Amino acid sequence: MALKTRMKEYRARYQMSQEDLAGLVGVRRETIGNLEKGRYNPSLKLAMDIVRVFETTVEELFWFTEE
Repeated sequence: MALKTRMKEYRARYQMSQEDLAGLVGVRRETIGNLEKGRYNPSLKLAMDIVRVFETTVEELFWFTEE
């Protein structure tokens, strides 16, 4: 299974850079980039912090696919 995300789409809606989002959730910009590229799965705390920024749900922002 692979984790997919709509983070890039939500960042565009909020006119937010990877650096902006990283600062709001307390991680490095590289972590956001790796999440968006599917190279890294977030901890539950990080996922919750990100969805709070975007005022959405974990289910809307993240999902698993069969690969």
